[in-house]
Amino acid sequence: MKRDHRKTKNRLGFTLLEVLLAISVFAVMVGLTAPIFQSFQVKNDLDIAAEITAQTLRRAQALSRSGEGDSSWGFKAQIGSLVLFKGNNYLGRESSFDEVFELPSTISCSGNATEVVFDKLTGFPINIGNIILSTSNNTRTIILNEKGMVSY
Repeated sequence: MKRDHRKTKNRLGFTLLEVLLAISVFAVMVGLTAPIFQSFQVKNDLDIAAEITAQTLRRAQALSRSGEGDSSWGFKAQIGSLVLFKGNNYLGRESSFDEVFELPSTISCSGNATEVVFDKLTGFPINIGNIILSTSNNTRTIILNEKGMVSY
């Protein structure tokens, strides 16, 4: 029995319709997951910024208690960064000792304790209050009490 090769056609590859369908399914999946991933990333950035803020406040307090450099140490939260500085205030600081921590552009700082200086040797903050870190959807509040305890 002889086979007719004209009727049996071997298919190699994909049709245009199959390729377009696969691309459209992929595009829909990316379109649905990208905003969710972005919101998780922003929330993670906020959590990290709150942790860095608390650690920087505690470090400034520890340096003041130890009398490092025979000076008070402080903390300044500003747009885009957190600064650990040596001196009695941010404007009169010794800038060569600054430690700067960059913040993501999605995070803004506010509150009544955006500049905190700790007393030399006692480590008590000269001013107390809170630092509010916020994004479009979430907020973290770091509270500094009169004893210098940092909580968030």
